[in-house]
Amino acid sequence: MPKPLGPYTPAVRAGELLFVSGQVGARDGALVSGDTVDQLKQAFANLEGVLAGHGAALTDIVKMTVFLRHMSDFGRMNEAYMELLGDHRPARTTIGVAELPLNALVEVEATAWKP
Repeated sequence: MPKPLGPYTPAVRAGELLFVSGQVGARDGALVSGDTVDQLKQAFANLEGVLAGHGAALTDIVKMTVFLRHMSDFGRMNEAYMELLGDHRPARTTIGVAELPLNALVEVEATAWKP
């Protein structure tokens, strides 16, 4: 499970729901090199690690939020997103933002249902 970048809990269980805090494309406290897609892939790896630590998987996600620094990356992000999730399509919101932690290009947060 990745170490949080700040004073927050990576995931909180509330009944059958698991709320996962935002994950950026960081490994060992630093952003991975590359573009939005490279960072998205690492963010998903981090998300998978947090979910696995609570007995859940990407297929248990029911809602995701994607924060993008550049909405011009929306199409490429969608292609990578579909590749990473396969046929699983949770509800999703994508929001364009001015800045993210570590000056990341993308951040993802998720809510999973895991009874």
